[in-house]
Amino acid sequence: QLQLVESGGGLVQPGGSLRVSCAASGFPLEDYTIGWLRQAPGREREGILCTSRWGDSKHTPIVKGRFTISRDNAKNTVYLQIDNLKSEDTAVYFCAAARNDRCPDSIGIYEIWGPGTQVTVSS
Repeated sequence: QLQLVESGGGLVQPGGSLRVSCAASGFPLEDYTIGWLRQAPGREREGILCTSRWGDSKHTPIVKGRFTISRDNAKNTVYLQIDNLKSEDTAVYFCAAARNDRCPDSIGIYEIWGPGTQVTVSS
């Protein structure tokens, strides 16, 4: 069974940092393009960052230098580092995988999704 599981979410104060993880089972992450997305209450799911199976990356305007994506193929895990967290970053964060060679323009291309991890930014 092909699965993704996110972890590392939680309650963080504004200005803090957090690293969320996405662990894969049943398939090698290095053969997939991986995206991080989020969904805030009452809003549509939106893409944040993507790293393709060939190593190039794509980001959306919300990144603004605060989000970093990385892979550890030995651990079959992808990470999202978030710095200088703001209240508007409060959302459920998802990772997703696609067999595309390049980062997709549409989140509908992703084939495998994790259940998400909640990140809450509040003092």
